[in-house]
Formats: sequence, structure tokens, C-alpha cells
Amino acid sequence: MRFLHTADWQMGMRAESVGKVADRVREARLAAARRVVEAARDHKAEMLLLTGDVFEDNGVDRVLVRKVGEILRCFAGPVYIIPGNHDPLSPGSVWEHPVWKEADNIRVCTRREPIDLDSCVLFPCPLREKYSSKDPTSWIKAHDASKPAIGLAHGNVEGIPSGEPDYPIPRDAAARSGLDYLALGHWHSFARYENSQGECRMAYSGTHETTKFGERDSGNALVVEISRRGAPPSLAPIRTGSLEWRSTEHSVSQPLSLESLVQQLSGIAEPGSTLVRMRLDGLLFPEDRDALKQLDEILTSRFLFGVLDATGLTPAPDGEGWIESLPAGPFRDAAQKLRALASNASDPGQRAVASQALLQLFDLCERSRS
Repeated sequence: MRFLHTADWQMGMRAESVGKVADRVREARLAAARRVVEAARDHKAEMLLLTGDVFEDNGVDRVLVRKVGEILRCFAGPVYIIPGNHDPLSPGSVWEHPVWKEADNIRVCTRREPIDLDSCVLFPCPLREKYSSKDPTSWIKAHDASKPAIGLAHGNVEGIPSGEPDYPIPRDAAARSGLDYLALGHWHSFARYENSQGECRMAYSGTHETTKFGERDSGNALVVEISRRGAPPSLAPIRTGSLEWRSTEHSVSQPLSLESLVQQLSGIAEPGSTLVRMRLDGLLFPEDRDALKQLDEILTSRFLFGVLDATGLTPAPDGEGWIESLPAGPFRDAAQKLRALASNASDPGQRAVASQALLQLFDLCERSRS
């Protein structure tokens, strides 16, 4: 049998970190959902499994709920969904929307009980609250199943750091429960969990479209194939995301170092679907000030979203002309004090403010001369 495993669509996410392009990011998630359905069809999947957090929360716009339901109705086979900790099964939840009953192929799993199908047995683990310290898979007893046994769960696999009690799942949950495969949701990166024989019987599919900077190996769905009861599954990640989120950090220690960064940005393909966050630290030399402005302009104008964080840069203490180029008097005195503060202050935030103030002081002086 073959099916497609996906999770953490987070429909309705606010995407506040990307400002004015948040709507574009949300629309990309809907487009990625359509590609998930297309991938399931193209790979001849018998069913589609969504393992939680289809929505950002239970307060999302109900028109959006219907849009998602209509997308899933386009799949010719059955769709099985479990509520996650972002969209738990609670009074007034998104799962009370009529679209789920209108669609004959969609089943929202609301009970912890086996679902006996022709080719397999499903063991869904729907969540009813945002946080819990209980293992959602603890009820599963699939050792006596005569067909492939597949679990659907949403939670935090043992060993992954987490500051909240968010449904702990043992690393051997699949073997402990007698499952051939445990389809996981909650974490947005693709992750496999192999047993002592090197078999992977539980995995996170990751989110279908990357949600933020720093996510590793996201923007995928998983095609899972199981030949028979007891056989190890084969897992094939399928790319469904369209946005590329690039987060880079660079330390500057030599003059003219920023020119190479300008060239790197210029070489990025498909800037219209790329979001870039660049952070700089180290020393800013006088000859690099124009390149710094150019970096900022390219980031804000060429890409879907771009932001430059240069608060970690400190004007080079020995840079030719930094202080000497200023007129004698209050301007030069202020610059000397700011440079000393930028270099020696114990508070990093204070150093960053002093550095930016010094750069602005030079810019003001240059504009007054032109």
C-alpha cells in the first residue's frame, strides 16, 4: 500500500515577521496544499494522512477553513485528519465547520479508536487541548493486527528540547505499540527515527511550506509505501513548498569584505519567491559604507522579503578618515565618544545603539557637505 503523509500546514499563520508580504506567504501555503494533493495523485497514493495543526489555531477565518476543505475534496481517495495542539478538538473549533461533513472523502478523526480499512488499520490520536504531558500514543495496541498498522499522532518525540509539556512521544513508540508506521506531526522539519535494525517506522513529514527563517529541511510531504504487515516502510520526501527562506550571518574583519556579499545576493535565482535575512557583525570600514547601503537596497527591493541587521557592526577603530573627516568641535567630540562606547560598553545593546548612532552621524555630515 502507498499513502501520503503531511502535517503542520498552519493555515492562517500571521507571518508578522515578514511585514507587508505576510499575505503572499499565506497564499503560498494554500498553493502548497494544492501541490500536496497533486503529489498524492501523481504518486498514486491510496490515501492522504494529515497529522495535526492543519490550521494555526481555532480562531482562523471560516472562509479559509472552507478553502482548505475544498482543496482536500479534490483528492480522489480518502483523507484522514487528526486535530493537533494548534487546532485541538474543542468547542467551537475549526472541525465543527460543515465542509468536513459535506466532503465524502474527508474524515476528521475525533476518537482514539482503530479504523479498519481494506488495506490497513489506522490508529488516530486526536488532541483536545494545546498542552499535555501525556503520551498521545499510549492507548495503541496493534500487535495483533493482521494488516499494516499505521498510527497518526501529534507531539514531541523524546529527546527534542521543548519548553512546554507538548505531548511527549517515546522514540520507540512504533515498536512499543506494534505499528508498522507512526506518522507524526508537530515539528516542521522532516525527521526519521530508526530502530536498532536501521528500520524507520516513525517520522515527521515536516510542514508542506516553510513557515519561518531557520527551519531545517521543511517544505515537504512524505510518500510512504508498505509492502505487507511487518515490512519496513519506504519513505520518499516530495518537495511541495515554493518559498525559499535564507538566513545568513557574516562576520566582517577586513576592508571591502561586503563587496562579495553584494555579488552573492545578485546571484540568487528566483528572488521573487525568496525571503532573505542577513545579519552582520564585526568591523565596518569607511570604504565599505557604500556597499552596506547597496546591500540594504538590494534586500529591500529585489526579493519577496529582505531585511538587513547591521546592528552588530562597529566602526573600525583604526579606519582612515572616520574621525578626521569630521569638522573639529562638537561633531568630532561626539563621534569620539560614540566610537569609545561602541567599542567598550559592557552592554551589547548599548554598543549596537552607539554604532548605529555613529554611522548616522557620518551620513548626516556627508549629506551636509553635498
